[in-house]
Amino acid sequence: MSVDTSNHHTAQNELVAAFKKNDPVVLESFYASNYSKVEAYIIQNNGDTEKAKDIFQEAFIAVWQNVKLDKFIPANSTALSGYIYQIAKNKWIDYLRSAYKKNTLHTESVPLIKEDLPETNDEQDLQLQNMKLNFASLGATCKDVLLRFYYKKESLRNIAAALNWTEATARNNKYRCLQQLKGLMKIPNE
Repeated sequence: MSVDTSNHHTAQNELVAAFKKNDPVVLESFYASNYSKVEAYIIQNNGDTEKAKDIFQEAFIAVWQNVKLDKFIPANSTALSGYIYQIAKNKWIDYLRSAYKKNTLHTESVPLIKEDLPETNDEQDLQLQNMKLNFASLGATCKDVLLRFYYKKESLRNIAAALNWTEATARNNKYRCLQQLKGLMKIPNE
């Protein structure tokens, strides 16, 4: 049984055409229908409504510009919605990374593992302090691998090259070091 995706693809092409024409009804509708998912992501990841609005506005402008410049061509029926979500998510991660970097210029750098942080600020502060203490107790190689992968966002290939390892060794060591840190922090494995 085959599924006819031409209607979905046509709808995305029409949406792209409306973006290019600056159709206010379509732009407002797209904005309204995609904002809540981005807001939920940002709030779940240490943000608030104001930051969500700012990040979404930046993502919306980026999508609008990329569509107008033909840098984005929809591949499926939800391509544009997925595209704005991914841009907003990346912008939020960049914001957290830059804010985190500003706050830790004179302290030991620790990767921010957002999924493991509890929800309240007091608990977050305790968890972050716990992470810093436990991170400091890791060996130099583990610290280096985790900082390169999670904080500097280096690829496993680059980490392997820098440490004169194979990519498989880098992957195994990253996993082992993360498990060691989680064990020290008493975080259950996923």
